[in-house]
Amino acid sequence: MTSLFEDLLTEEQILFRDSVRGFAERHLAAGALARARETAFPFDVARLMAEQGLLGITFAEADGGAGGTLMDAILAIEAVAAVCPRSADVIQAGNFGPIRTFAEYASPDLKQRYLGRLLAGEMAISLGMSEPEAGSAATDLVTAATPDGDGFRINGSKVFSSHSPDADLFLVYVRYGRGVDGIGSVLVERGAAGFTMGKPVRYVGGDEWCQLYFENVFVPAGSVLLGEGGFKKQIAAFNVERLGNSARSLAFGRHAFEIARAHAETRRQFGRTLSDFQGIQWKFAEMAARMEAAQLMLYRVASRAVDRLPDAYETALVKLLCNEAGFLAANESMQVLGALGYSDESLVEYCWRRARGWQIAGGSTEMLKNRIAEGVFGRRFSQRAPKAPS
Repeated sequence: MTSLFEDLLTEEQILFRDSVRGFAERHLAAGALARARETAFPFDVARLMAEQGLLGITFAEADGGAGGTLMDAILAIEAVAAVCPRSADVIQAGNFGPIRTFAEYASPDLKQRYLGRLLAGEMAISLGMSEPEAGSAATDLVTAATPDGDGFRINGSKVFSSHSPDADLFLVYVRYGRGVDGIGSVLVERGAAGFTMGKPVRYVGGDEWCQLYFENVFVPAGSVLLGEGGFKKQIAAFNVERLGNSARSLAFGRHAFEIARAHAETRRQFGRTLSDFQGIQWKFAEMAARMEAAQLMLYRVASRAVDRLPDAYETALVKLLCNEAGFLAANESMQVLGALGYSDESLVEYCWRRARGWQIAGGSTEMLKNRIAEGVFGRRFSQRAPKAPS
């Protein structure tokens, strides 16, 4: 396929992307299918990527990062996912999500304690954000941080924390006081007194999470990431995570697309290749159109975020387009391959399962549409039930 995007990239970015693709083909291609069946975080891949400078791509060199851009990190996700989709999760975990929030706001002491090991692929960090009664309505969280001497006592519970069975460090959203301004975050290590986990629960995508329980867990003042008023900063960093989510959605859809395209060119039925049938041709036409449009939007927003964090409206648009295009491509690719695509002998069904999950994780498509509508009309629309008259 002719690329529509080469002229959007600098020569340096193209060289970087191609070098990452070469690394993936040399070191990750052989075990791609087997990795897709594993539930544990692939620390072996993380350490290998750390040696290549692929963790902390966008972080400052003074912090042990590469000093690159969001576009560089997105190109790395795409290059790795084209070869080994499961390993693209390591690029995500090492550049987006809680590690990005940590690198953005952690004190020098906290960075000294944790960031080196995170960027070396020796440990993983998990985000404790959602709660049993606070999912999309994140500001309804009740996990409390109560002052106690030179620190805080944490009480509450978290759910759907990615990588939690394997993480050693947890970035936990907590409530110091009332309202949105009362929300911030703390860091809790695995094994802290009063911090326990439930049994692992498996997502359809294959990875696992544990419910997190905090019972009078003491967090010293030095382990506070953001105090009261920190919620807006956390969500601003979360918008960056949505670009990583978008890149994986689209990259997994493309991976499935390429498998299906090769299949359609070789598989014969009724004396013709599948690609000779108009019904199949239209599937690929629609997949290509949706993916190319989403890719252009992703690159546009990522390239604009050189000196600033992307805003909520932009990331909502990108995530919606990429989530829908990626899942469409994976879904139609499965249909093209038939029983083979539905089988775990192919990576297509893995891409399908993962792409489906990203329409929920990091902001559901319904919440994204709400945010886009707010941008269209220039005002907020509360989703809360009206208060009863007093």
